[in-house]
Amino acid sequence: MRKVTITSGLGLLLTLSATMAQAEDVPAPQVTVEGGTVSGVDADGVTAFKGIPFAAPPVGALRWRAPQPAAKWSGLRSGAAYGHDCMQNYSAVPLPPGSAPAEDCLYLNVWRPSGEATKLPVMVWIYGGGFVNGSASRLIYTGTRLAQQGVMVVSFNYRLGRFGTFAHPALTKAKEDGGRLANYGFMDQIAAMEWIKRNVAAFGGDPDNITIMGESAGGMSVHNLMTSPETQGKYLFHRALVMSGGSGTAIKQTGLKDAEAIGAAFGKAQGIAANDPQALAKLRAISAKEVTGDIKLGTVLAGGPRTFSSPFPLGEVSVDVGAAYRAGRFAKVPVVIGATSGDLGGRDGIMVAGARDLAGAIAAAGVPTWYYRFSYVSDAAVTPKSDGAIHADDLPYFFDTVDIKYGAKTRPADQAMGRTIATYVANFVKTGDPNGQTVTPWPRYAGAGGEMMDFKVDGSTRVGPDPWATKAP
Repeated sequence: MRKVTITSGLGLLLTLSATMAQAEDVPAPQVTVEGGTVSGVDADGVTAFKGIPFAAPPVGALRWRAPQPAAKWSGLRSGAAYGHDCMQNYSAVPLPPGSAPAEDCLYLNVWRPSGEATKLPVMVWIYGGGFVNGSASRLIYTGTRLAQQGVMVVSFNYRLGRFGTFAHPALTKAKEDGGRLANYGFMDQIAAMEWIKRNVAAFGGDPDNITIMGESAGGMSVHNLMTSPETQGKYLFHRALVMSGGSGTAIKQTGLKDAEAIGAAFGKAQGIAANDPQALAKLRAISAKEVTGDIKLGTVLAGGPRTFSSPFPLGEVSVDVGAAYRAGRFAKVPVVIGATSGDLGGRDGIMVAGARDLAGAIAAAGVPTWYYRFSYVSDAAVTPKSDGAIHADDLPYFFDTVDIKYGAKTRPADQAMGRTIATYVANFVKTGDPNGQTVTPWPRYAGAGGEMMDFKVDGSTRVGPDPWATKAP
């Protein structure tokens, strides 16, 4: 763009008009994928393509069905805005949601370095939220900073709450998807990964260098993708990064019969008998708001009878993750795995001890494994440093978006930690090894007694044996 000296208010107006005309003359970046052509938006050396459908809207007769192929579109589709978030009741997070919720929500987003590129390493993000909350549109998940390091970032939505996990005798009887039942959110994730595998080269990404990364329910989802019979042998991904993904157990231990009973009770509350010949049609006619109900993030781990189901092992789509790891039935790809220092359940709980146990099981199979703990706490955090880094505190550091979370309260130490961790992430996505010339060497984990990386509360990094490997007195 030409440099123009502004001499007056009229000059400013004329300059703005000329700049706008120039911008109009510059065509937006375009990519053609299997559904059609989509335009992107350039900013800060990164091109973003948002709101691309990877499956048909799961509405009407497609509610509680495996994801179906997205319809093709004609003309140029704008990729300037996110698609709808999936139906949910938003949790009390300090940042607003990025997009309005709707049942039509199966969309993905791509960030890549601007310009022509090929064979870019790809990182696919899977959000957390207890399988009832979360979306790819949250501001801290913006892929710009990682893309500036030469990485392509892809994020997608998957169904939540009763839309994402639901069983009912009428669904079981219908056998609409060849026996694939209940775990529809997991099915969405697999469908998204298959779409990415088929289409990412059109954006300049390398379909043979894809990393999956997720936190909390997203980390559990990474574990599921690692162990699901439906992903084995498809090479949908080539590395995995698990943040606070638990111990390999489901959130609530259940089976199909229990889930059917929960679904039947929900139907009964809507005036639909489980044995009604029209039960399935009537269930699909219930409004999305009524299906969502009052499920919130805080209800996921609450005691008492459940009115909704969380994902559970059911053979084809999902298996017992812990058992699969211990038996060696999982994708043998390099793994980074860890948790926060003040994570759910404490130092001996499902997140911290769970990450250590699974890191050991994965390493024991001869798979390159790097084990970590995130202990850094910003001065701007809402919890005291004595609590440690609580669950999900690490999210903006892995995306190098800590300034988006804390705004004017962001300190140089926060930004430095963000740059450090994002560099490890980018290195891992590029090469399958988090190490590089500008960061502290991080040794592979060798199981019990092996060395881990601790991103410490003072902003430093420490390598050594896990000091929490033995239970607290």
